[in-house]
Amino acid sequence: MPEPNETDRYERPLARIRRIIVVLAIGGTVFVSIAYGWQTGVGFLAASIASYWSVWRWHRVVESIGPDSVRKRIPVSRFILQFLLLAMVGYVIVKYLEVNRLAAVSGLLVGAAAVILEIFYEIAYGA
Repeated sequence: MPEPNETDRYERPLARIRRIIVVLAIGGTVFVSIAYGWQTGVGFLAASIASYWSVWRWHRVVESIGPDSVRKRIPVSRFILQFLLLAMVGYVIVKYLEVNRLAAVSGLLVGAAAVILEIFYEIAYGA
């Protein structure tokens, strides 16, 4: 088996994490919608999308660190503004759509669950 290069070594796990997030979000949304109603399912889905966005955003931040970074660094003020916007969207979803707070928090944890599942995958199948 050929040795993966440095880019593949980090991009493949990230791609798996993204796929796991999508699978958990869809499966969780279906389960929560059936068990607790469509509004709660929408809240879980919206929070899962926010979790996916957060993982994507942190990936971009990590890529921008270092002397030979490919990406242009974003100003800290823009980074903080984006997270404030995300917090405001979450507040609107929970407050005005009357979504269950537990479903919203569970959806936000989808990214963390995907990372933990990727860790287990790497322990079981990693080089």
